[in-house]
Parts: sequence; C-alpha cells; structure tokens
Amino acid sequence: MSDTIAAIATGLVRSAIGVLRLSGDEAIKIASSVFRAYSGRPLHEYESRRLVYGELVSKEGAVLDVCLATISRAPNTYTGEDTAEFHCHGSPTVLAAALRTLFEAGARQALPGEFTKRAFLNGRMDLTQAEAVIDLIDAETEAAAKNAACHLKGSVSQRVSKIYDALIDISAHFHAVIDYPDEDIEPFKQAEFEKTLELSAGELEKLIKSFERGRVLREGVKSAIVGRPNAGKSSLLNALLGYERAIVTPIPGTTRDTIEEKLTLGGVLLRLVDTAGIRRTEDAVEKIGVERALEAAREAELVIAVFDGSEELTGEDMEAIEAARGAKRSIAVVNKADLPQKIDLERIRASFRSVCVVSALDRTGLDRLDSIVREMFEGEGPETAGEIITSARQAEAISRAHASIVSALEALRVGFTPDAVLTEAEAGVAALGELLGKTVRSDVTDRIFSRFCVGK
Repeated sequence: MSDTIAAIATGLVRSAIGVLRLSGDEAIKIASSVFRAYSGRPLHEYESRRLVYGELVSKEGAVLDVCLATISRAPNTYTGEDTAEFHCHGSPTVLAAALRTLFEAGARQALPGEFTKRAFLNGRMDLTQAEAVIDLIDAETEAAAKNAACHLKGSVSQRVSKIYDALIDISAHFHAVIDYPDEDIEPFKQAEFEKTLELSAGELEKLIKSFERGRVLREGVKSAIVGRPNAGKSSLLNALLGYERAIVTPIPGTTRDTIEEKLTLGGVLLRLVDTAGIRRTEDAVEKIGVERALEAAREAELVIAVFDGSEELTGEDMEAIEAARGAKRSIAVVNKADLPQKIDLERIRASFRSVCVVSALDRTGLDRLDSIVREMFEGEGPETAGEIITSARQAEAISRAHASIVSALEALRVGFTPDAVLTEAEAGVAALGELLGKTVRSDVTDRIFSRFCVGK
C-alpha cells in the first residue's frame, strides 16, 4: 500500500489550463469523491485514460471549477500506480483551492520529483530515464531537448543494458569455473568472452567521449566578448539578447566588470561574457576589469573579438587579437557597419578564420554571425540525438565500468586465474548497476530527484 500524493503539475501563474495530479492506491477513489461528472456516472466507473467533463467540488459540495478529469489504473501509468488528473482553468486561486480539497479527501502534498521517483521505484523507468525527465524540462536548446527525449525513450538504457547482461553472463560462467576448478575454460568460450569484452569496452568508450559534448549541450559554451573600449562589445551583447542588458555610453571604460548571460546562437547555447575594454589605464578599478577581460579570454572556449570598423586598427586592437589567439575557437566581429569603413579588413581576415561584419546599432549582420557559430560547432561529437551523455554521475559510473572491463580483458588475455577476471567483471556489473539504478543508493536518488519541480 502506498499513500496517495497530489500536486499542481503546472506553473502557479495565470494561464489557460492548470493540471492537478494524483498518484497512489487511493488516487481514483479520492478523485471520484471530489468530481461530479455531468453524465451522472461516477468517475471511478469510467475506463482508463478517458476525459470526463464535470465539476470539481469542495468538501461542502461547492463548485470550484468546471473541468475535465481522467483516471488511469496501475500498472500501465506513468508512476506504475493508480493515477488521476484534473484539467482545470489556470487560475492559481482555483488550483490552490482544489489542491486543498484533495488534501481534505485524503491525499498529501507530493515532494519534488516524487511522481517520477515512484515511476523509477516501480520499475516504469530506470535511473538514466528518470534523469532525462528533468534534463528535458531544463533543456535550453532544441538539440538538448532532442537528446534528453531520446534518453527518456531509453537510448542509453538499451545500450548499457546489453553490456550489463553480457557481463552477468560472463560472471556466471566464471563462477561456475571457480565452483568446479577441475573444468577448463573452453577455448571457444574464451574467444567469445574476449570479443564481448572488447565490444563492451568500445561502446562505453564512445559514451565517455560524448560527455564533453554533453557538458556543452547542457551548460553551454563558455564564451567571451573582447575588444578595445567603444568597439561595441556591450552593444553587440544587447543586440544578441534583444534587450538592453549592458550599459552603453560613448565614454570609454563604461564596462568595468564582466557581465555574463546565456543565449542561443546558431542553435548553440553560449554562456557569453561581456568584458571591459582592453587598454592600458592607470585607473585602478578599470585595470582590474581589463585583467578580468584577459582572464575571461584565456578561459573561454569561444572568443568573439569586436573591432570598430569605422576606425583604423590600433595597438589595443592588436592586444584583442592576441587575446583571441589562445581560444579553441574565435570569431572577429567588425562592428559599426552603418558608418564609413576605415578598418583594414584584410589584416583582420589574416588573423581569424571567421570574420563577420555587423552593425549592433541597426542589428544587421547578426544572421551571418548566427550561421558562423552554427557551422563552427557542426559535426563535433555524436550527431545522433540520444548518443550524448550529459550527466556527470552517468559519466563517472561509465568510466568505472570501462576501467573494470579493460582490466578483465587484460586478465583474460594473459591467463590470470578465473577469480581475477570475475572480480573485474563484477566490478563492471556494479558500476553499470549504479548507472541504471539496479543498485539503488538512497543518497544518489535523493540528489537526483531534488532537482525536480513539485508535480513531476
């Protein structure tokens, strides 16, 4: 028997629709007690997954809302338990009153992520799929959403489960060998196991290598905008964001500290830092800002160097070029295309593979910058959605499993005793068990589901 939980599954803002969700042994009974179908038929008598029109009423019988209700019976539900939902008008006041009514009828407030946690504990999904739920909710780009959706469908689970099952088979065989020491490992079996371990190690290595790409997909590319004062760095940031985030004035040195914002450019999530103008100065505060600008450029994976196209190149521009050289990727943005051009464009092209001419003021040329960023990140890492690992927990477990499989393979090849192979194979099984949630650790699951919102 499990207690019945209830929560508002949509945001507490004024909207067209608001959803209340219940799960547990008494979910259908409680839902039926607070709902009057216009058909006159009790809600609990309806078949699963059918929308029923009627009234949601308080304990005293007062109508709280005219809405739709639906019930679903275990085990074929999201949580694996009996569930019910009310699709109400999206008034926070109405939803709060309806939730209180559900509590009065016997439900309790669901904890963050408790619906998905129950789905995991009831075997409706494994731990990688549960993590994919919150990754899908948190996705900030289309690529991240597609990757998370494929994880939710089981793209990682299916690949890892095959390896897990193969290691179980190998462990079972070596257990038999240890129990019956007089029996030798059959040559064809050894060759078969060696091939299985090789393939398994290769598959896991691919997933490990995808993690760096996954980190970028999830967290964004650390990027820095650099350039001399008044080149238009802050204006470019504002133009890309679509609102006035950074203060812009004709006075050199207006930006004295770094400003960081997230934005999507070319389908890539950028953590973009606007920096102080690079120049020599005796102002103590501005000097710190310049030092931070150079540090941001050193740490960035992408540097966008901004130049004033209406003026000739200066020594400070050359410092900006030098600052961009150390980055893995860099783009030269020649700003102020709305003014007569004096800059030596060929010299800029000699220092940068990618050059874009824009006017941050008129917001022209930004489409070209979007295309440059898109092309710059195309083809990096696995392109198929679902093949990219984004979770540090998953990457760590996969790395441990990979190391154990490699050790087992080496032990098998050099003819170590069966117990040496068995020890490493079982270590790999344990690591993959943690990955999938077959071996449940409460601290790990608590940490995972604490990221969830209430109602999911």
